[in-house]
Amino acid sequence: MEIPIMHYLDNSATTQVCPEAAQAALSAMTQDFGNPSSTHTVGREAKKLLDRSRASVASALGCTPAELIFTSCGSESDNWALLSGAESMKRRGNHIISSVAEHDAVRRSLDLLEERGFEVTRLKPGPSGAVSVDAVREALREDTILVSLMLVNNETGAVTDIAGVSAMLKAAGSQALLHTDAVQAVGHIPVNVVEDNIDLLSSSAHKFHGPKGVGFLYARRGIRLISLIEGGAQERGRRAGTENVPGIAAMAAALREAAAKMDESSAVITEKRDRLIKGLSEISHSALNGDAAKRLPGNVSFCFEGIEGESLLLLLDDKGICASSGSACTSGSLDPSHVLLAIGRVHDVAHGSLRLTIDETISDEDVDYIVSSVKEVVDYLRGFSPIWRDLCSGKKQFIL
Repeated sequence: MEIPIMHYLDNSATTQVCPEAAQAALSAMTQDFGNPSSTHTVGREAKKLLDRSRASVASALGCTPAELIFTSCGSESDNWALLSGAESMKRRGNHIISSVAEHDAVRRSLDLLEERGFEVTRLKPGPSGAVSVDAVREALREDTILVSLMLVNNETGAVTDIAGVSAMLKAAGSQALLHTDAVQAVGHIPVNVVEDNIDLLSSSAHKFHGPKGVGFLYARRGIRLISLIEGGAQERGRRAGTENVPGIAAMAAALREAAAKMDESSAVITEKRDRLIKGLSEISHSALNGDAAKRLPGNVSFCFEGIEGESLLLLLDDKGICASSGSACTSGSLDPSHVLLAIGRVHDVAHGSLRLTIDETISDEDVDYIVSSVKEVVDYLRGFSPIWRDLCSGKKQFIL
């Protein structure tokens, strides 16, 4: 059954597969359907498609095809990068730098590394939502072996100066590897692993109009990757298991489209994003999470005092607006977002969060409808909120 969607504003959770990606997947399933490890003609044709797809994705990142390994998702890529990076560098030290605002795929990998004896410094982001280069510099030690920071935060859209961090590490003479979770960045903002001197990078196709269940890890030549899956010689012996050729071909097609249209799409999306921010800012006792300009083009993250985010999402869904309160990977949690707490939002305010992530299909009329709908729902929820009543009566003090 087709689900009617009027306004899809949850592109940071997943994007709609673009026609080019869908066609690439269909072709791979119906024509190049062989196992790329087979030596016969059908298998060799699948291998050629796999090689072309790898070269295409590598070209978009500025790396060589041999430095690219296909995975199942961004979470696998994050896990693999951190566990391998720490293991390959442990002879030089045991200190790792990251932030408290990372995705759980990074946070939980760091927890595991701590259990194995590594020491982790988790930096707090500034009010913009990003960790500063100076903060990394101050935390850097002689025994620092790995730095892992998101390029774009999945909740606030804050953009970290990864190129600045890499330049600082080089200037300081540090041997630490630099990993970035670029799941929300690839396909939306320029990313070049050579120019930015990145050692390890994680990404996932379904964030840039590719299919779910396929991603990649970039690992600079010379970095030793530990095998998380045993059983075969696929991916140059680094990841066993038959490659998801349809998904990989679709990912490559989606990234080509995203790269070709990036400048044009970014300009359109940014203009609509700013219009959306302006409209939502008119709601009393609300606040934009992060810097208004230094954020992903399509990200709008707000907190509204005196309401619960879950109720807000349900009522917006009734109005045909698909949104979220933060990361889809933690949507079942009753706790407020660790990202919003990290940038200074108190618990009561963080509970009233709303994340809208838009793409180039949104119109001015869509924005106006969204703004009016959010205003209406916020007013409605505040109308019977005991917290809002206490705030208005003076029993509690407004924070926003």
